[in-house]
Amino acid sequence: MPEPTPAKKDAAKEKEHPMGDPRYKGIDRVLKRQQYQQDALIEVLTAAQEAFGYLTEESLIYIARQLKLPFSWVYGVATFYHFFSLKPQGEHSAIVCLGTACYVGKAAEIVESLEREFCVKAGQTTSDGKLTVTTTRCLGCCGLAPVVVLDNNVLGKETPETTLAKVRQALGGGNGGNGGTPS
Repeated sequence: MPEPTPAKKDAAKEKEHPMGDPRYKGIDRVLKRQQYQQDALIEVLTAAQEAFGYLTEESLIYIARQLKLPFSWVYGVATFYHFFSLKPQGEHSAIVCLGTACYVGKAAEIVESLEREFCVKAGQTTSDGKLTVTTTRCLGCCGLAPVVVLDNNVLGKETPETTLAKVRQALGGGNGGNGGTPS
């Protein structure tokens, strides 16, 4: 195969992002659109999470530098908001609300049943990367308590049995777990 001409090599380098990963281009678009304003941090973090699936340490450092913010500030915001994740997430997610109405409606039993069935602790992902189980304090759907958000679909009036059935279905049958070893 012929060697690329120097002009083609230069054009390829122009398209490559300085960080070496084209996913940063989406982050750069948001930064530019927001004129590198520090108060756009949450929007930029959202773009980074959409690009990578979670917030990598490198992306947090990059964002901090671009917005001229201390890394500790960016990290603090990323860890404060439940929406952001610093770890890779599973193909599917089950978020169980543990707000007062849901907790009274036995949401803790839903969490326990998911942990037992899929061999994963809340806040973790199965070792096969198929399912992430998390909890949150309130989803604001108290009239539907207990509530589970499965792959961005709000499910109300759930029980451990109905939740397990729906998660199994989402995973395509089987237990979807990781062979009995929590990750």
